[in-house]
Amino acid sequence: MPGLLMFGRRWAIASDDLVFPGAFELFVRLIWWIGILVLYSLHKGHFDCVGGPALRSYLIVLIVLLAAIICSVSTIVYVSMQGTISNPGPRKCMPKLVYVRLSLYLPEIVWAVLGAIWVSDNGLSPEKCFVYVLNLGQIQDDAVLRTSWVIIFFTTIAVFLVFDPLGRKKALYYADNECHDLESSQSQQLLYNVKKTANRVWENRIRLLCCCVGNDNDNRVAFSSIAELFSTYFSDTDLVPSDIAAGLTLLHQEQDKVEQSRDPDEVLCSPPQNLGAEELEMELEKAAHYMQFAAAAYGWPLYIFSNPLSGLCKLCGECCTHRTAQYDLVGGDHLNFHFASILKTTGLQYRDFIHISFHNRIYEIPFFVALDHKTEAILVSVRGTLSLEDVLTDLSAECEDLHIDGVQGDCYSHKGITQAARYIYERLINDGILNQAFTIAPEYKLVIVGHSLGAGAASMLAIMLRNSFPTLKCYAFSPPGGLLSKGLADYSKNFIISIILGKDLVPRLSMPNMEDLKTRILRMVVNCNRPKYQILLRGCWYEIFGGNPDNFPTELDGRNQETLSQPLLAEQALLVHRSSSYSALNEASTLDSPRHPPLYLPGKIIHIVTDSRSGWLCFSDVKYSARWSKEISFGSIYISPRMLTDHMPDIVLNALRSLCNEKSNCTSCHTPQGF
Repeated sequence: MPGLLMFGRRWAIASDDLVFPGAFELFVRLIWWIGILVLYSLHKGHFDCVGGPALRSYLIVLIVLLAAIICSVSTIVYVSMQGTISNPGPRKCMPKLVYVRLSLYLPEIVWAVLGAIWVSDNGLSPEKCFVYVLNLGQIQDDAVLRTSWVIIFFTTIAVFLVFDPLGRKKALYYADNECHDLESSQSQQLLYNVKKTANRVWENRIRLLCCCVGNDNDNRVAFSSIAELFSTYFSDTDLVPSDIAAGLTLLHQEQDKVEQSRDPDEVLCSPPQNLGAEELEMELEKAAHYMQFAAAAYGWPLYIFSNPLSGLCKLCGECCTHRTAQYDLVGGDHLNFHFASILKTTGLQYRDFIHISFHNRIYEIPFFVALDHKTEAILVSVRGTLSLEDVLTDLSAECEDLHIDGVQGDCYSHKGITQAARYIYERLINDGILNQAFTIAPEYKLVIVGHSLGAGAASMLAIMLRNSFPTLKCYAFSPPGGLLSKGLADYSKNFIISIILGKDLVPRLSMPNMEDLKTRILRMVVNCNRPKYQILLRGCWYEIFGGNPDNFPTELDGRNQETLSQPLLAEQALLVHRSSSYSALNEASTLDSPRHPPLYLPGKIIHIVTDSRSGWLCFSDVKYSARWSKEISFGSIYISPRMLTDHMPDIVLNALRSLCNEKSNCTSCHTPQGF
């Protein structure tokens, strides 16, 4: 940080990012250079025959060229190790060194081409001495050429990866800020152009990534919305990917230090009022049962993942059983694998299913409706994220108004998830699916379940159906954090239960939390007094082997924290002038930055935490405990290796079953008995 400025543009790499690639190239070049030098010394007496002088000249020039490259790479590695992330002053000569290194690629390529021509030349005299020299030259040149072209190839790939399409405009912005007042209209216009170009670049990236999704009107609107989200989030930073990695590892270690220093008996937050242990135990018992249906909605991918040895054989056996379909099926189910896995996971019969939809597009996610006779419930299970279309639905994070009778306060919610819930609502009501289900079982109650994206859609669907079905219940497993406005979140506490495991990332994902994470990362990398390569090395060691967190100073003092809310794009002023605060940043540019309203988790929240963990990997024995929690407990993102694994539906299901087994002191959960 900041990004390296070369050839009049900014690149997605910093001057302290060349330690590891430079060290690797230096290692390869040294071995290569020593090998050529040894071979030349061993065979220098055989160069007096026909063809010998040409080979000797070729090797001498190659040795000299490699020596020059080794010197330049060594200098780059040494300079790149100097300073810190926020102090690039000792590395100010890096662009010149990179120019020198790049200039050596031209003679290297020329010499590689000449070597290829020399090796392929078969019109030479077949004298014995020359044949020996020619064979030596062919062996030597073959290795040399292969190595040369491999290095050239990977160098080209590296240049492509660090190319920043916004580089030229950002370079102009920085140049303007160095010579003009940051509050000038010219600087503001350049910043506007950067943001506008960033939006177009991100939209092109998303279109390219999602080329198989289609390009209808809904998709184009989603692409534009997601592109604006990404461009807004990244436009006010000058962080390169390695800066983010270093900030994340520093943040992880600091959070672990805070967690280790906390008193084990300390209560993070008081539980919601009027919620006791008996109600918690009852809800956990129901949740363990209903989580099977939420997991079943994922179909055969999750079933085979959870049963890697026998899953495929069991599904094949089920698919080979030909039965008359007694349910309404929408969408494709190749070889009947999805439905077979649903049967295996839930234990239901064919006749218990009312409707199954595998139809999947942006804002339109799969779900099924079934009769659960054990709990006397009509179950609507919504699938979570499993496809690219689902990811785009997740990322459509704008707010959308949602007017519900009886809700006080502002009513708005996550746009993509609300659209998905509205699609299911129209199918259930307009197509008469719920009427059909209640005709078959009029005494049953409505229960809506889902995991991840499905949990968010299930929560929104429950809110939409609440007035029509006052007794409905919803169980949202690992729901997304940025979902409901405060008014809707309070309204949902009467009929929605959210279950969250450990340090799951998704329930903590919201735009305010992401902004907070960005600020924390900036705070870490700016104030850490260690070089980036040391941070990354220590971070990798800590993530793999554990140990005690490092005591890197990573927090700014109190007088500077207030200024962290100011824009980050002009941070080059801090880095170059080494000012003690961010007061020099452009305050006027914050006027263009959209402020995302806070969104909350749905319903009452049960947080399952890990008490102890013994063993290793799949043989580990984990002890869990559960407690009522509040949304403030999920107001920041925790960096942990378990932030993704705790979100997996099979892990959540196993945790609920483990709690159920501990409470009941038996091998399986008791069947929930109604509401």
